[in-house]
Parts: sequence; structure tokens; C-alpha cells
Amino acid sequence: MYAPEQAQARWFQTKTLVFAVVALMAAYVLYHNERFLLDAGHPIWQHYEPFKWWLLPHGVLGACVLILAPMQFSDGLRARFARLHRIAGRGYLVCAFSFAPVGAYIQYLDLAQGASWTFAVETVLQAALLMTTAGIGFVFAWKRMITQHRQWMTRSYAVALTFLEVRVILGLTGWDHPFDWQITETVVWVCTALSIFIGDVANQVYELQSAPRRAVRVAPVAVANPGE
Repeated sequence: MYAPEQAQARWFQTKTLVFAVVALMAAYVLYHNERFLLDAGHPIWQHYEPFKWWLLPHGVLGACVLILAPMQFSDGLRARFARLHRIAGRGYLVCAFSFAPVGAYIQYLDLAQGASWTFAVETVLQAALLMTTAGIGFVFAWKRMITQHRQWMTRSYAVALTFLEVRVILGLTGWDHPFDWQITETVVWVCTALSIFIGDVANQVYELQSAPRRAVRVAPVAVANPGE
């Protein structure tokens, strides 16, 4: 017999591994991409000069999105501290609806720096995906449809993770030095296009690992009676 506790343990291990990978990605991005924040003389500030004051709310809100989302997937937090779970969920929603349009506006301002209109369109699409998935997840939570709420929050988090994925891919491949708009835009488009698919794969893995396996019944073997 396959106990439900075993299914929960398997899912906990998978979830822990996923968030460990996300933490490693975040650490890499902070080291590789965001070190300029501690260096006022870094040449990248010349590129960011036209919209540098938009970067602060965008970065802070984006960090909140990445931090608050894992709290939504904590079974222990949801069971023991339901109120905190709801507050974190609303915080995620507010941050997503603020972070996304600010990012799209920054990309619009970056047109003057040589960015393409297609890149700006992609950013608007990415922002719309993040807000739409988060909004649908909130509606299902409000209606107490928890399964659908979890599924849409998973999709929303998958969209949010493109912020890390793009930088990790560009950094590990070396495609960000020298910077090339076409390569960057292609990577961003690919990550955005696959985000919902990746979220749905995560949902299916959850369903497979959470469902208890059926016990295999072995037919009894008839034993001949020597006296017959």
C-alpha cells in the first residue's frame, strides 16, 4: 500500500529541490548581474541614467515577488498560519501588479538606448502574463477553489522566474558580454513563451506525486490438496 504520507514526502522533496535551484539562480544573478548596485562608478549606470529612479521600485517589487511566492507553496505555513498565507498572497498580487507595468515602462524608455520595439512588445506581453495569472489565481482563492488557485499561482510564479532565467542563461553562456540586443531579446522571448508550459509541467508533477498509488493485488495461488 502506498500511504498518502509517502506522496506528501515525495512532493516535499521535489519542492525543496526546486526552491533550492531558484535560490542558487538568485544568488548567481545578484553576484553576476547586480553587483553594480554597490559601485556608483560602474559604467552600466550611464545606460541606466534615463530611468535609474524607476529601477529602484522595479527591483524591490521584483524581489518581493520572488520572495513572497514560495510562501504561497508552503503547506505548513498555509495550515498553521492561514492569515499570514493570505497576507503574503495579497502582497504578491500587489507587487506583481506594480512590478510588471514598471518593467514594461522601463523597456519603453530603453528604446532611446537602442532597444527594439519588438523587445518592448515582449515586455508588455510578459507583464500581462504575470498580472493575468496572478489575478486569476486570486479570483480562485477568493472563491475558495483551492486546487485551481494553486495551479494558477504556479503558472504566475513560472512567469516571474523568467526574470532570473534570462540572466542565468545569458551569464552562463557568456552571451551578455558583449551585450547584444538581438541575442538578449531572443532568450527573453523563449523564456516567456515557455513559462506557462513550465508552470503546467510543475502542476502535473504535483498531481502525479500527490496522488496515492493503487495497491497491486496479487491473485492467490491455489495449492493442491494431497488428499484429493
